Amino acid sequence: MQIVSRPHATLALHGPQSSRRIEQIAQAGLPPHTLMRRAGLGVARLALALSPHARTVWIAAGPGNNGGDGFEAAVTLRQAGKAVHVTFTGDPARLPADASDALARAQAAGVAIASHAVPALGAQDLAIDALLGIGASRAPQGEIAACIAQLSDLACPLLAVDLPSGLNALTGQPLGKHCVRATHTLSLLSLKPGLFTGHGRDLAGEVWFDDLGVDAGTSPPDAWLTGADEAQAARAQRQHAEHKGSFGDVAVVGGAPGMTGAALLAARAAHAAGAGRVFVSLLESGHPGQDLALDPARPELMFRSAWWASAADVLASTTVVCGCGGGDVVRSVLPRLLSVARRLVLDADALNAIAADSSLQTLLAARPARGHASVLAPHPLEAARLLGVPTADVQADRLRNAQDLAERFGCVVLLKGSGSVIAAPGRAPHINPTGNASLATAGTGDVLAGWIGGLWAQAGHAQRAFEIAAAAAYVHGAAADAAGISPLRAADLVECMLTGRGAPQS
Repeated sequence: MQIVSRPHATLALHGPQSSRRIEQIAQAGLPPHTLMRRAGLGVARLALALSPHARTVWIAAGPGNNGGDGFEAAVTLRQAGKAVHVTFTGDPARLPADASDALARAQAAGVAIASHAVPALGAQDLAIDALLGIGASRAPQGEIAACIAQLSDLACPLLAVDLPSGLNALTGQPLGKHCVRATHTLSLLSLKPGLFTGHGRDLAGEVWFDDLGVDAGTSPPDAWLTGADEAQAARAQRQHAEHKGSFGDVAVVGGAPGMTGAALLAARAAHAAGAGRVFVSLLESGHPGQDLALDPARPELMFRSAWWASAADVLASTTVVCGCGGGDVVRSVLPRLLSVARRLVLDADALNAIAADSSLQTLLAARPARGHASVLAPHPLEAARLLGVPTADVQADRLRNAQDLAERFGCVVLLKGSGSVIAAPGRAPHINPTGNASLATAGTGDVLAGWIGGLWAQAGHAQRAFEIAAAAAYVHGAAADAAGISPLRAADLVECMLTGRGAPQS
């Protein structure tokens, strides 16, 4: 059993269908009821570890195999000397075979089982949510909804079995208005994507994993959870004889009047990520305050007027970050960048301009045929504009929509938000496990775009765009986790990402 909220190694994630395949294959080679008994034992062991001083444990058991896991856990917890009370919301006659066997074992062990009674629980006690598993496909109703409401009112720790009841295992969105908010979740047999994106991160609490002694490699994963090892591998290892020319150039094109800071933040991030040289090309120079020649905080940055009009070989050899604070004027520079730049990170206003212009969409979609690579870093509203759907639809299935966007334009997509999704054509997406709401402040997205550019410039080729985007998202979120302050100002975030430690003191 392991805690997986921030894994060291990249982990496979399986949705309901692939999880069922894993279970069916495993059950075919095991004696009857083996997996459920292992699951119940795992739940009980984690419960004892989380709340060793609990006197009373309340288990809310549902009408399927999730409830059966709860019955099995009740047997072990009663044997451990706990006062165990089970509220059963199902019909014993309609239980699946494994769950029916578990109910009989719980009854034989003397576990108190009732249909409505809820014991009095103190802050040191524990509740276990075993109501609904991966098979749930509609909003909880009736007794189950009422039980979820009771679980939500508790002051003691709450452990969810497999996933919080009422949560979609694949999308991370609640199935209705009733959904358990757990302090801990023990995912069984396989890790579920919905625990790590959308509302899943808030509702699942700390995520634990018990593979029940089964190899999940028997079914292809629906997604992957990015690990620290993957983020570390994306960072260039520097040799003594190398120089600034060894680590590539980045050009940041953005910063329309009134939004210069966005371009500077992206440029600072690209420099901190390790790019050898970083150029800043502000849009509509000549306006008051736009003719900057120096960033006092980072004098290493070099300002170039109308850099996007440089020779084709210059654009082709430079990693370009476009759109940070670009305003409407960014639309005028996009045709050339989309046509010539071999490595192009598109963010913010560049994405909005492309969404509003079919000719720019055509140029973006044509880039893969030229051997050019693109990384799009939209937030949900920008993704919705590109897909031509409401923002709520994007959030309803973040994995699918990120993949659709990647397939449509032949690019890497980093869909930002809780559990950012990294997608590319023809491969399973990644979900980023790091980050928190301290990033919900102006400029942090510009920092992420710049960091992608800085890492990518060092890679020297287009093929690693997916790995670069996944690594950047991981480091971006991990810096916020380490900082421990909210909100985290974007300029401070750059320094946190560089050092890997908390925010610098003001």
